Amino acid sequence: MSEQTEKAFQKQPTVFLNKKKQAGAKVAKTGKEVRWTKNVGLGIKTPREAIEGTYIDKKCPFTGNVAIRGRLLTGTVYNMKMKRTLTIRRDYLHYIKKYNRFEKRHKNISAHVSPAFIDLNKGDTVLVGQCRPLSKTVRFNVLKVIATAAADKKKFSKF
Repeated sequence: MSEQTEKAFQKQPTVFLNKKKQAGAKVAKTGKEVRWTKNVGLGIKTPREAIEGTYIDKKCPFTGNVAIRGRLLTGTVYNMKMKRTLTIRRDYLHYIKKYNRFEKRHKNISAHVSPAFIDLNKGDTVLVGQCRPLSKTVRFNVLKVIATAAADKKKFSKF
């Protein structure tokens, strides 16, 4: 039970764990534990790790109590120093009418990252979806890894 790393017992609130054995009933030979997952919609597939994994995360959009609604944004992973949270950087151009030119600007957005995305690294491009406030600064959830940093090395960058 590697998912039990906190002091409180971690479980999914939608799964009943104390099922009684009935007299004369046959026990399933699969031995697989019951796990609740959901489809977040918007054409995003549920990751295999969310379906087959054993992690418990109440803020995960696939196995927790979080609904994705509002904006869908893309950005590059900028910082991964927090526990289950990352910072993405969104670069954009701002037009200055007086000089008839553009200037580079950026925004940093904090997003919750589910344990389903274990192979996430700095420099990866991710899709995040807006949800209810999860903490003081976190209002987004990672939904999909679009491109990895190693595959993006030879591509043309916007800046």
